[in-house]
Amino acid sequence: MTAISATSTATTARPGKTRNRILWGLQIVLGLFFVLVSGLPKLLNLVPEENTAAMREAGLSSPWFMYFVGICEIAGGIGLCVRYLSGLAAAGLSVLTLLAAATNVFLTDMPAYAPFPLALSVLFAWIAYERRDTITALRALLTR
Repeated sequence: MTAISATSTATTARPGKTRNRILWGLQIVLGLFFVLVSGLPKLLNLVPEENTAAMREAGLSSPWFMYFVGICEIAGGIGLCVRYLSGLAAAGLSVLTLLAAATNVFLTDMPAYAPFPLALSVLFAWIAYERRDTITALRALLTR
């Protein structure tokens, strides 16, 4: 009789060639969006006044908060375009955009603005799942 071993190895599947190309195209477009359209305006104080009025009422419009979010968005956008950082950056941007959707719903009372960051959060979670091999590769690279 043969015995079945109880050991299992966690393998991370890499996406196929077509899916990989789609992911890279999506990552580059979203990375450029988060660097140029979302992060830089926050760092350069180019956010329109009407967009910050509701945040000011909720107490979230302090300069350090806008700079912090802008830096996180720029770092995430750049990280999406770097092979070893793409999975981790997508996971971080997924959390960031999920919190942005929650902020729109609960703190600023603007639930009409929540679907876009919520859709981005789901998209980034999918990218993080597809790029999970880069997270394990980064961990292996850092623990050498």
